[in-house]
Amino acid sequence: MLLFDRILPIVLLVAAVGALFASVVVVRQQHVAVVERFGRFNRVLRPGLNLLVPVVETAHDVSLMTQDLHLDYDAKTKDNVTIGLEVAIQYRVDQEPCADVRESGIYKSVYTLADPVGQIKDYFADALRSQIPTRDLETVFSEKDAIASAIGEDVKEKMVGYGYAIVTTLITSIKLPADVQASMNRIITTANDRVSATNEAEAAKARSVIAAQADAESMKIQGEGIAQQRIAIAEGLARSLSTIQESGLSSNEANMLLMFTQRLGMLEKFAEKGSSTLLIPEDLGSTDVMAQVMAAIEAERRDGGKA
Repeated sequence: MLLFDRILPIVLLVAAVGALFASVVVVRQQHVAVVERFGRFNRVLRPGLNLLVPVVETAHDVSLMTQDLHLDYDAKTKDNVTIGLEVAIQYRVDQEPCADVRESGIYKSVYTLADPVGQIKDYFADALRSQIPTRDLETVFSEKDAIASAIGEDVKEKMVGYGYAIVTTLITSIKLPADVQASMNRIITTANDRVSATNEAEAAKARSVIAAQADAESMKIQGEGIAQQRIAIAEGLARSLSTIQESGLSSNEANMLLMFTQRLGMLEKFAEKGSSTLLIPEDLGSTDVMAQVMAAIEAERRDGGKA
């Protein structure tokens, strides 16, 4: 009996200390604790040191931090192409203040859904499969952000009733079947080749126009040069004929003498250029130009001797 009297106070002291420590709850930052008393909701504890009634009360931790969720879905487009979608979702417990704590996001997140992630996944699958079939493949790619925004708003309205807020929704990847991907690559390659060919054709056209303009300008200049050259030749011939006629030769003889000298000049140019081919008119001998020239020279000499 004496031993029992000594041990009992120690046991009671240990039980009291244990009960004291069991009734202390430390709630972390960005968390809250939902307190139940005999299994029924009682209150919400904020971050810091909190006390519970031992045995009577229990606390459930609730994170207020934003959660990141990555999900994969399959959907069929309007043009009957099955695509894979990777969706990134950020969500958290709704923290909008409410007059009645039982209407708050914290209360609903604990007591309305057993599997919030599974529910979010199902809602997004339903929203995606109502958006994708109304668009063809090209539109899905061009309106990816609009689709993500639309499904995010749709699921947000539904999840707020369960105490969760959808923060951000992103479609991070669109996967295509291998044959569709190959076809799209060929289409893009063909389009690029068409653009390249068009550019090359335009460049070739521009070069041709420039070259034609340059040729026309060159021919114009050459024509002007030839015309000037012919004028100069004509003037020179006129002066030569006048000079020859003053020497006493007739017009016919003067013309024949000029033709003869021109032929000699042509032969001289052939010799200077080292040409191996020489063209001689058939009537060069029949014109008897050389005889007439020599006769004219001989007549000049006789007239000079008489003088």
